[in-house]
Amino acid sequence: MPSGRAHEAINLTVLAALAGGYAYARAQGFVQDHPLLSTETLAAFSASYFIGTFLVTPDLDLAENRVRAKSNWGLLGLLWIPYGATFSHRGLSHSWLVGPLTRLLYLALLALALGYAASLLAPWFGYAFQVTVILGHNWRELGLGLLVGYYASQWLHLLADGIQPDHGLRRRRRR
Repeated sequence: MPSGRAHEAINLTVLAALAGGYAYARAQGFVQDHPLLSTETLAAFSASYFIGTFLVTPDLDLAENRVRAKSNWGLLGLLWIPYGATFSHRGLSHSWLVGPLTRLLYLALLALALGYAASLLAPWFGYAFQVTVILGHNWRELGLGLLVGYYASQWLHLLADGIQPDHGLRRRRRR
């Protein structure tokens, strides 16, 4: 199986090929303006692709500390230990749809827990804060760009590991 560095190199090579292909198609006039190809959407795609490549990878299901993605988090890599203890390596966390979703849900739970803890501690230090989310008119396109970029990075990781999209189905049929 590829190492963390190999996974990163594969993902970056594919992203460079996609960017080059897009730039060529745009220069040749093959690509027309569309909200899904706006600068903001492509930036959202790229950002989530990089996050999925370097920070939130399928290998975070390894409870050990020698996971490259976990070390990319620095000290915050400790937050992924419960995730690694919950999921067995190459189990549900290495599935094509549910695996990436488990990591997104885990991140959401972490954010909620940290936000809740901050809201409890803030008054003790004389602070108060409020979170306001303002969605622009193109939030759907941005959200789609974020999801596609993240899932693309996850799926390339799984392909490099030799895990096909029908991996779980084939395993169930054999039983």
